Amino acid sequence: MRGSDETSGSLFSYVDLEARIPARHPLRKIRQVVNDALVSLDADFEALYTDFGRPSIPPERLIRASLIQILFSVRSERQLMEQMEYNLLFRWFVGLGIDDPVWVPTVFSKNRDRLLTTDMSRKVMAAILAHREVAPLLSDDHFSVDGTLVKAWASIKSFQPKASVTPSDDDPGDPPGPDSPAEDPPEQTPSDTVPMLRPDRQSRNAEVNFRGEKRSNATHVSTTDPDARLYKKSPGTGAMLCFIGHALMENRSGLIVQADLTRACGHAERRAALSMIHAHSPGSTRQLTLGADRGYDSAGFVRDLREACVTPHVARKSRHSAIDGRTTRHEGYALSQKHRKRIEEPFGWGKTVGGLAQTVYRGVERVGAHYVLTMAASNLARLPRLLGA
Repeated sequence: MRGSDETSGSLFSYVDLEARIPARHPLRKIRQVVNDALVSLDADFEALYTDFGRPSIPPERLIRASLIQILFSVRSERQLMEQMEYNLLFRWFVGLGIDDPVWVPTVFSKNRDRLLTTDMSRKVMAAILAHREVAPLLSDDHFSVDGTLVKAWASIKSFQPKASVTPSDDDPGDPPGPDSPAEDPPEQTPSDTVPMLRPDRQSRNAEVNFRGEKRSNATHVSTTDPDARLYKKSPGTGAMLCFIGHALMENRSGLIVQADLTRACGHAERRAALSMIHAHSPGSTRQLTLGADRGYDSAGFVRDLREACVTPHVARKSRHSAIDGRTTRHEGYALSQKHRKRIEEPFGWGKTVGGLAQTVYRGVERVGAHYVLTMAASNLARLPRLLGA
């Protein structure tokens, strides 16, 4: 018997969000870990807010909303607020009831910028790793480090000389002020036929030929994002305005335990590696190991690692390598070289899912906060499988 296609509205409707989410949905385990981690950060949240004034968006909901935006590749806060209007899964994860109003996108962005600094993103990552179910998955002795380029939200045409940044010919300029003299209109010659005027519209994104022009970070700066640097990691590729994201991975489960983002330069990866290994294991007397690629094969870097009781399991260069047979003869060196390649997986996840292929933020602080939170989200995405949930 064919059913009837009739719409009949109910006078009352009772929706239980908890009952609508499948029992074995991977977000259940992720939400449990995130909620426990945010409870441990309650004192940090309390120190950021005053006791008077209008109540802000709860910081716990802000962080959960930012995580769900990364996990589901939502490209903007405006689209996130739109989806939270009708997506029950998003409402359940963030903590909004079925009748709770969704925030205005600009209000959400302002509250997010005040809360999610790089330091707070690091605290969120550390609280997740310190969870009672996550901590046993981590290795305390064996790590890997690497860096990746994060394309800046700036065009190569914004890379202008530092001395004088003059507006281009297609720039309409500022409107005249109230005290500026008005220009006399051009004299019109009498004619029998007045031709129709056509506006001379120029392209907003005019073509520019950079051939033969020498530009470097010493002489040029981006007018869109001054913190971005023109850089390339490998020969044969084009340089671009970017930052460098760094990550320290433990080798047992492949989880990121430290993350940082810096301006792009040739020594940034080695400096960040030392900083992250010291931040993760300050004053450690155990003999740690650190796997890395050939870019870290530097005499100064290897010496600094040995002084910090860290065995440098760095891939050797074909010539003038700082790694000798004292290190490569051990079986652990080959294992570190095998496991270090897994650090590319969080980088790939962050660029395909987390939106790190090109950041939508400007400034090293805002881009860094988003980068660290994306690395924390990449850990969360792997937890349901690691924990067998």
